[in-house]
Amino acid sequence: MKALITGATGFVGSHLADKLIEKNYDVYCLKRKTSSTKWLDGKNVKFVEGDLFSNDALENCIKDMDYVFHVAGVVKSKTKEGFFKGNYEATKNLLEITEKVNKNIKKFIFVSSLAAVGPALTETPVDEDKKPEPITTYGISKMKAEEEVMKYKDKFPVTIVRPPAVFGPRDTEILIYFKTFSSGLNSVIGFDKKYLSLVYVEDLADGIILAAEKEISKGNVYFLCFDKAYNWDEIGDVTSGILGKKAFKLRLPHSFVYSVGYIAELFSAFSKNPATLNIEKCKDITQLRWTCSNEKAKKELGFLPKYTLEESFAKTIQWYKEMKWI
Repeated sequence: MKALITGATGFVGSHLADKLIEKNYDVYCLKRKTSSTKWLDGKNVKFVEGDLFSNDALENCIKDMDYVFHVAGVVKSKTKEGFFKGNYEATKNLLEITEKVNKNIKKFIFVSSLAAVGPALTETPVDEDKKPEPITTYGISKMKAEEEVMKYKDKFPVTIVRPPAVFGPRDTEILIYFKTFSSGLNSVIGFDKKYLSLVYVEDLADGIILAAEKEISKGNVYFLCFDKAYNWDEIGDVTSGILGKKAFKLRLPHSFVYSVGYIAELFSAFSKNPATLNIEKCKDITQLRWTCSNEKAKKELGFLPKYTLEESFAKTIQWYKEMKWI
């Protein structure tokens, strides 16, 4: 089986490549000239030079593929246009090319996000029947990309997977949390209990492949996550136990978070890079419940997380230590 992965040089994409290699797929990885290939070097993959708008290279590759795993996306941008170009327009272009050169493809898998649906408004986690109500430009751009994918469900097989917060080896986002905690500080947003669904990157990669290979997934959407959601106190307790140290819990009022986000966004106007924390990100991280249900994926795909939160945190932290990141 031949599979093209977009975003293969990144965190999730590189783990997906590893899993596909294990299953003896012929793995093709789209790669820009400026992309680092450190997670793929020495592995049995073939690189396709170009980006999501390199139509000639994409057409030449996709025409021979059995699967397209569209993992690439834009999570940070200084402009709304940047989100829509990197998430919606890029997905639209990839779909158009697939229809043009390979209508007989076995599956086109789009890796979206819980952000495309928005947070849970009650204690009940959102499921696939929930009407999308994204609250950020990133979420809206992912929602629009999903809508585009579903326009093709009667033309060739498509499937959407929506992970919530993803963590694991090679990730640099949750690394910040672990580094801060390791230094003795546990920063918590707000004074209420905030819950979030999580998925370990290896479980996510396994789930993405299940979504690709299962016939039932055609035209369907799936959330991939742990069975339960966790609040930040629980996450802190697990982290403390693995690191073998306690951290001072510093609760940051929402008003303070927004103030920092506003200032960071202001200063980013003088930088070529977008701010890590901006007003929209503040809106994101101050929500009470970013939670979703994996029941549909378990029932239809046979998805089952292999590791507990404790086990997957331990594996992640151990990897960070081996890499001397913490």
